[in-house]
Amino acid sequence: QVQLVESGGGSVQSGGSLRLSCTASGLTNDNYYWGWFRQAPGKEREGVAGMDTDGSTTYADSVKGRFTISQDNAETILYLQMNSLKPEDTAMYVCAAGANEYDDGQIYGGDLLYALEYTYWGQGTQVTVSS
Repeated sequence: QVQLVESGGGSVQSGGSLRLSCTASGLTNDNYYWGWFRQAPGKEREGVAGMDTDGSTTYADSVKGRFTISQDNAETILYLQMNSLKPEDTAMYVCAAGANEYDDGQIYGGDLLYALEYTYWGQGTQVTVSS
């Protein structure tokens, strides 16, 4: 069973930076796609960043140019580097993973910012940005 555990959240002032980590266990191969989502109180869950099986990335317009999704070489730790943080970035951040159904080298190609594309979810880490 795939398990995802986030860390790295905290409280920062506007303009500050944080790096979130998501450690994965139980992976059966390296053919997974990944995403970071966030949810603020009273708001819908929002896709923030996604990474397909070939390493290609996509970002929500609200974070483009400020956030970077990446992965370690072993593909077991997912990162989200967050720079120039704003109060509106305050939310619970959750990582997610999905198993690519294609095993012939084809990338997943789905909407990586859409929550229903994902099977596995972490518990989340809180990020609070003060003005």
